Amino acid sequence: MARSRTTGAADSRCPSCGAAVHRQWVGRVAALRITADLTPLTPEQQHAVRTPNRLIWCLHQGGPYTPPQLRSISPFHRADCPHPHVTEHHCNPEPTTLF
Repeated sequence: MARSRTTGAADSRCPSCGAAVHRQWVGRVAALRITADLTPLTPEQQHAVRTPNRLIWCLHQGGPYTPPQLRSISPFHRADCPHPHVTEHHCNPEPTTLF
């Protein structure tokens, strides 16, 4: 698992569903632990999945020596942003009951 010392970011897999995810602490004062899908969303998909409890993040691709970082998408976010936009991970684990 790749980890960044500066952001606490880590790319790994969800233990429930095995999807590729990006984990990172976001924020300076009241930090949030975010687990985001790595699948980029189209603008239509972003609109469909956005709810007050499911946010969209800009996965800012750093340079060759910097890891990707999640950045909040605000009303002032560039409309022509070249970075992928991802959402908080919600998985549907397989049922564990036999009936």
